[in-house]
Amino acid sequence: MVSKDKRGFDVLYNNYSTSLYGVINMIVKKEEFAEEVLQDTFIKVWKKIDDYDASKGRFFTWMLNIARNMAIDKLRSKEFKSGSKTDDISTFVDIGDTGYSEKHNMDHIGVRDVLQKLPEEHRFLIQKMYFEGYSQSEIAEEFNIPLGTVKTRVRSAMSKLRELFQ
Repeated sequence: MVSKDKRGFDVLYNNYSTSLYGVINMIVKKEEFAEEVLQDTFIKVWKKIDDYDASKGRFFTWMLNIARNMAIDKLRSKEFKSGSKTDDISTFVDIGDTGYSEKHNMDHIGVRDVLQKLPEEHRFLIQKMYFEGYSQSEIAEEFNIPLGTVKTRVRSAMSKLRELFQ
């Protein structure tokens, strides 16, 4: 993959697109934006592949962070807020089967099931931070929870998620 040949990109896309799309779609909640963010994510991953450091974590986690950050950036964008992509393209073009069906759904890849195994206070924080783009400080302020408590619960939730995914 570091040599950036087309076959490497195909393998990368085939192995990770479904999971990344599910997370992105859960954040942006609009299929057309999710597809765009997924495409942009793979472009960025491909361009930044040399920046990946295996000593800092798994490759999938690195890609997931890129995807999540790009989805949050899309949520904050003017384009997203104005809803400029609300026209239904199917009225102009027969796009057929895009391939993004139930297999891309968060329920299907198991993330929702795993999140349900967390205590409510942990599930709430993960939802706010990773799928709605809140920072720890924003959660503390908006929900009147001490910042230290938010940090402790997030750390605990992430530890539990690691256990559940292994």
